[in-house]
Parts: sequence; C-alpha cells; structure tokens
Amino acid sequence: MESKVNYTWVGLFVLLLGTALVAAVLWLSAGGFNRKTYDTYLAYMSESVSGLNYEAPVKYRGVEVGRVKRLSLDHGERVRLELQIERGTPIKVDTVAVLRVQGLTGVAYIELEGGTREAPALKAENGDTYPVIQTKPSLLVRLDTAVTDLLTTLNHVSNSLDAVMDADNRKSLKKTLADMAVLSDTLVAHKTDIATSLQAMARTTENSAKASAELHDLIGQMQTSAQALGQMGKDVSRSTAAVNRTMDKADDSVNRLNEEVLPQLTQTLGEMQGLSEELSRHPNALLFGRQPAPAGPGE
Repeated sequence: MESKVNYTWVGLFVLLLGTALVAAVLWLSAGGFNRKTYDTYLAYMSESVSGLNYEAPVKYRGVEVGRVKRLSLDHGERVRLELQIERGTPIKVDTVAVLRVQGLTGVAYIELEGGTREAPALKAENGDTYPVIQTKPSLLVRLDTAVTDLLTTLNHVSNSLDAVMDADNRKSLKKTLADMAVLSDTLVAHKTDIATSLQAMARTTENSAKASAELHDLIGQMQTSAQALGQMGKDVSRSTAAVNRTMDKADDSVNRLNEEVLPQLTQTLGEMQGLSEELSRHPNALLFGRQPAPAGPGE
C-alpha cells in the first residue's frame, strides 16, 4: 500500500524554514544578542564632503563607534550630517567632528576628536531635536588655505621685487657687484700687507693692554700717595694746633714776666747801682756800715 505525501504541506514547511533561517541570519548580522543602542547627533560642515557616503564610519580616536545615517543640505549653505553613535561614547561639549580621508583610497569618514574628562556631556540645546557636535576644517582644507595664503604672499613678494628691481636699480646693483669684484681683487692683491697690518694692530692692542695694566698700578700708587698726603695734612694740622697752644702759653709767660719780674728786677738793679756808687765814695762802708749823713747847717 503506497503512502500519500501532501506536497503542499512539505513546500510550506520548507518555505517557513527558509524564512526562519534568513531572519536568523539577518538578526545575527544586526547584532543578535549583543545588539547595541545608538544615539543620534547632528554636525554641520561648510566644506565639501566629497567621498563621504551613506553608512560611512564614524570613529572616536580611531575606534569605529557609529555610522553616517543621512546627508543633506541645510538651506543650501552647509552640509547637514546625521550621525548614529553608540550610546556610552564620551561625546563632550568640546568634542569636534573632522572630515578625514582614509589612505589613498579616497574613502572619507568622520573622526571625533577632543573631549576632556572634566567637560560635561553634550546635550540638545535651544530646542534642537538632537545634540549638535561642533566641527573644524579638515586637513585638506587647512592645507589648501595655507597653500593659498603662501601663494598670495609669494605673489606679493614677487610684485614687490618687480617694483624694487626696476631698470635703474638693476644698473646700480650691477655697478655695486662690479665694485665688490674690484674690491675683492684688491684685497687679494694686498693680502700680505693686510696680514702685516693686522699683526701690527695685534701688537698695538697687546701693548695697549700692558699700558692699561701699568696705568692701573700707577693709579693705585697715586691713590696711596694721596691717602698719605691726606694723613700728613692731618698731622700738620694737629702740630699747628699744638704750636698755637704753646705760643698761647708763651704769651702768658711773657706777659707775667713783663708785669711782675721786670719791675722787681729794675728796682733791684737800681738799688745795686746806688750801693755801688756809695761804695765807690765810702769804701769803708763795706766794713763799718753805712755812715750817717753829715748834719746840714743849723742842725
């Protein structure tokens, strides 16, 4: 007895099983049990985002933390980037987004930089739906700006040189170069004399140094002599004062001699002269003493 197989049910079972397998594969590829949660951030760029595509990676210090979900123009002036970034990524108020190009392939991505530990977390402000990450120019834009500024500066320098180096100045420069060549030839021709002069100058400098040293010693001796003269002056002043004091004392002695001794000496000399005269008249007065004077008439 042959068994009857319902191919309809078999086909339906195979279809359901295939659908389940495809769903499982998609679920596992999307994260499966380790599915991550993402937060949406916005960034606005004024430069060209050529090479940046949908689903381009977003990296934080080189580690991929999200994807670019949408690119659009913001009122035709800036490019509006909508970024999906893993929750828990330290996006701070001082974090900036920079457009970078990977290697030589030209594939662009968004690099998040900065973000100090002490800075607060970035949040939506002023009624914005999502937090807005600040941006800064990419390396290519900075290089382009620097090269443009350099070329502008070189152009200004070139114009200035053209204005300075006119026909008259070029003639003057040629004449100056010719004079320098003549001067160089002259110096070469007289190099022996120049060397001799330099040696003489060296000897003169050496002699000047010796004379300067001797002059320094002479000045020291003069200072010592001046100090000795000063000390001598002080000694003379003290000697003069002592002489003055001695003369004052001598004047006092002379005055006393004139007032006291000389009158007595004069009186004594007078008495001695009288005694001498009396002895000359009466020598015996020295033996018998002075004789009384003879009586006058009528006594």
